[in-house]
Amino acid sequence: MNDFIEIFLSVWNQGVFGVNLNNVLIGIIILFIFFIFRSLFSKIVINRLKSLAKRSKTKIDDEVLEAFNGPLRFVPIVIGVYISTQYIDLNQTLESFTINLNRSLITIQIFWFLYKLIDPLSFLIHKLGDVLTNDLIDWGVRILKFIIFVIGAAAVLEVWGIKVGPILAGLGLLSVAVALGAQDLFKNLISGILILLEKRFQNGDWIKVENVVEGTVEKIGFRSTLVRRFDSSPVMVPNFNFAENAVTNFSNMQNRRVYWTIGLEYKTTHEQLKNIRNEIESYIINSGNFVKSSEQPLFVRIEKFSDSSIDLLIYCFVKTKAWGEWLSIKEELALEVKDIVENNKAGFAFPSQSIYIEKNQ
Repeated sequence: MNDFIEIFLSVWNQGVFGVNLNNVLIGIIILFIFFIFRSLFSKIVINRLKSLAKRSKTKIDDEVLEAFNGPLRFVPIVIGVYISTQYIDLNQTLESFTINLNRSLITIQIFWFLYKLIDPLSFLIHKLGDVLTNDLIDWGVRILKFIIFVIGAAAVLEVWGIKVGPILAGLGLLSVAVALGAQDLFKNLISGILILLEKRFQNGDWIKVENVVEGTVEKIGFRSTLVRRFDSSPVMVPNFNFAENAVTNFSNMQNRRVYWTIGLEYKTTHEQLKNIRNEIESYIINSGNFVKSSEQPLFVRIEKFSDSSIDLLIYCFVKTKAWGEWLSIKEELALEVKDIVENNKAGFAFPSQSIYIEKNQ
């Protein structure tokens, strides 16, 4: 029994990799305490800060706390691992490993904070919407996050003695080969960036791409743009189409136009024509639905003598840009024109031909 106790104490003292198990258990307890502290820190400190931030008038502090929630909760873990590894008396091999482990955790902590810092910064940058589009800002945020992630990963690899330079050189050669076979991808990417820089359209705009698609823009991506047609079917349009085809952005129009030619019968008298023209013009000016002639062209004029009619031109602009309202105002104008023509005892012309037959005497 004494021999067994001696062997047990020897194993206990030698422990794992020559580390006393007492120290190992104490290190685990220290780490466990910091895990508990992490939960208390989250419930008490972070929640308290969030409640204070909600009382402020600005939203930037809410965005900062929301972004830093994960990194702040990770701080007690980093400290706990450091203290527990420092307490344990390790051999040279394990000590080198724990040093690299602590350096890696601290590096991850720093770059995690930087990564999350981009979100509240993007909240501020979005206020520059007059200079930069929201889609362009979102693209920039994604690229910046990717760069920080790559640099952070490279820093962690360097801690463990893994040289990043040869890896990047190999990726550079690979990227050249990929670029040769991905010309369309880069063409679409550059076209997408130009769309955002030139503000050709944004999410929610109604556009028409000649011979391609017409509908509402839902998402501008790196390679393609999602356009939903009016029959609700989605269409993924490669971005280079917006550079090689004419794009009409109906959402950027100032006013909708009414361009009609009203055909009146040839038997309409000079007085009737003048009255019809003046009454239609008076209605357009006084209705309140149309843009004033000082801001946009407004014409009601006898245009020409057609084969079967005297053509009256109505050219004006409606104040609204909404298609449904424009249709309603056009309908009211059409009904008013009909009433004006009929009240003046005139009629609308229709295509007709007269046939004259000569009788031989």
